[in-house]
Amino acid sequence: MKLHTRWITHYEKSGCLRSPRYAETLAYFKQFEKYTPYAKMFSIGRSPQGRSIECIVISKDKEFTPAKAQKSGKAVIVIQNGIHSGEIEGKDACMILLREILITKEKFHLLDNLILVIIPVLNVDGHERISRFNRPNQNGPLEMGWRTTSWNLNLNRDYMKGDTPEIAAVLTLFNSWCPDFFIDNHTTNGADYQYHLTYTLEKFANIDRSLAKWGKDHFLPAILKKVEAKGFLTGLYVLLKKDELIEGGIIDTPSEPRLSTGYAALQNRHGLLVETHSLKPFENRVRSTLEMNYAALQYLNDHFRQLLKLNRRADSVTKNLRSLPINFELSGSSKPLQFKGFETVYKKSPITGNEVVYYSDRPIEFTIPLFDDVKVVTAVRLPKAYFIPKEFDEIVRRMELHGIKVERLAKEKSITVTELSFNEYTFSLKPYEGRQCVKVKCKSRKVRVNFPEGTYHVRLNQRVNRVIVNLLEPEAPDSFVSWGFFNAFFERKEYAEAYVMEPFAQQMMANDVQLKKQFNALMEEQTFRNDPHARLEFFYQRSPFFDQKEMKYPIYRLE
Repeated sequence: MKLHTRWITHYEKSGCLRSPRYAETLAYFKQFEKYTPYAKMFSIGRSPQGRSIECIVISKDKEFTPAKAQKSGKAVIVIQNGIHSGEIEGKDACMILLREILITKEKFHLLDNLILVIIPVLNVDGHERISRFNRPNQNGPLEMGWRTTSWNLNLNRDYMKGDTPEIAAVLTLFNSWCPDFFIDNHTTNGADYQYHLTYTLEKFANIDRSLAKWGKDHFLPAILKKVEAKGFLTGLYVLLKKDELIEGGIIDTPSEPRLSTGYAALQNRHGLLVETHSLKPFENRVRSTLEMNYAALQYLNDHFRQLLKLNRRADSVTKNLRSLPINFELSGSSKPLQFKGFETVYKKSPITGNEVVYYSDRPIEFTIPLFDDVKVVTAVRLPKAYFIPKEFDEIVRRMELHGIKVERLAKEKSITVTELSFNEYTFSLKPYEGRQCVKVKCKSRKVRVNFPEGTYHVRLNQRVNRVIVNLLEPEAPDSFVSWGFFNAFFERKEYAEAYVMEPFAQQMMANDVQLKKQFNALMEEQTFRNDPHARLEFFYQRSPFFDQKEMKYPIYRLE
């Protein structure tokens, strides 16, 4: 079939060297809506610089709304491109993919059982910050966008906290369409190796067990075989354990919820991370991305009933979870992995004074350790509900972006709940994604609290229970506490001067024999005895003047 010039992409017209600007990109995708009855474009939000973030839905039976898609019995697949806009080959691959589905029709059969929801470019402001010099480790296109947004934030760290309008738009999309599978197209950089594509798919305890088994034993082997048959080498995503040396091994751990694929796992959905290699030519990266996406869609189209069944079962199981792991770490043990790399040379640098790794073009295969033995560090028993004071409406607004149902008390209630206190905490030394993060350890106690009318009430009977717990449990790595939303609660706001507390403390000892015994026991310790502040603090914390909310987490658990 001879294609009209309108369907030849900018990438193809440039000899596979360039990727189009955002306006040209939207113009190409809008042609599908104009020339076929199977496509519908719509805006999911606006960027800080005012650009529309566009999305295109592809459906053979015109199921262009979430409600119609859910009734269709088909699997909804979301494909996300350009979350890091310098890594843009997913956009160009999706142009060709849709052309082969809708125009040449050679892949039209993919719409038999699938509805596609495609974001051509998510980081639209970063996409237009274009330069030849944005990614020094990348081999094309001739010009490319920028990694972060116009707010200088990395969108692929924002899935839980939802600070950016771009991710707020994606979360709204995700939780209205409730996709059955998610694909996120990227380009990696760093070490050099033979693999054209690397990937991750969650297989640990951060995702439903049955979904993990299906992905590991069925989905991945099938699609990797198909991609390799097209001439593209595939391998596990290369996350180095030690500095820049592949010989030190690579690690495979649960993706954190702040990342797209880790977030999908909390939503009881698989997220396939597709990572082409930045040192491979742009043409190779576009074609390999296309083949990986095509292989995934082909498998999902053929096995959509099984996928839907697994997803519905995972949602049902999650509604009734009794405990949930929230922190993981590697055990330290490893297993051998055959790795397809390149011969390396080490040269002393006159600039740094250190040895620098240089990669040759001589392919070699060698054995490295793979660290993928993961153990659960922290698991929490799920409460029946959480209570959130009504002054934290901003927290609630963000929770609702995640599809979390939040109720409000119709009248005042006195309830026995669990209160958490911060007894250990460590703040980050510098900002991370614009926030001062904190790691905490908590202790708990039962208290009776009068919750006024309007208090927010979040029940733990939802398909998004994993998301709820990871947002509201302070020790979770991507909780609101960890991201610094409650940093003010680590500060003391009222004080008592020594000249006030000194006579009051003497009176307290005179009136309380047990208190005096406790103080005298502490005085046996040299550190306490030699610290005037600690000695006075002992009495201040036990006095009626002390702030009973200090170091207390203001969200409560109903067990």
